[in-house]
Amino acid sequence: MKNVITIVMTLVLATVCGCQTSSPSGGSVVKGKGFKIAAPTFATEIKQGEVQSVAVSLERGDYFKKDVKLEIEAAKGISVDPTSVIIEASDKPDVQLRISADRNAAIGEYRVSVKGIPKTGESTSTVFNVKVVAP
Repeated sequence: MKNVITIVMTLVLATVCGCQTSSPSGGSVVKGKGFKIAAPTFATEIKQGEVQSVAVSLERGDYFKKDVKLEIEAAKGISVDPTSVIIEASDKPDVQLRISADRNAAIGEYRVSVKGIPKTGESTSTVFNVKVVAP
């Protein structure tokens, strides 16, 4: 019974507190000196012919003070803007991506990959899904 309660509470907290998933650490493997990329956990739904805004964040360790270039690539059938952005050490860590689906885009799920490349250190990446539905 105790395990069931723990599992249920974990699922509730994951649903309520976090709608984002994080990438593996980049920059450095030393605690506090790296960064992660947070992207939506669940598929972002977009209607054919429409544009949707999606937030992607850079989660910096306490001691990570470097610029990071994000390279964003969408699967064929949808488009993303911007495709590249530099988040400077002094910038806010959030980036709004505009995802658009063509009027005749095939209905289904598409992947969007986000790669974070620091000026020095290891890069990291994450992927999130976009679901195209009928209008």
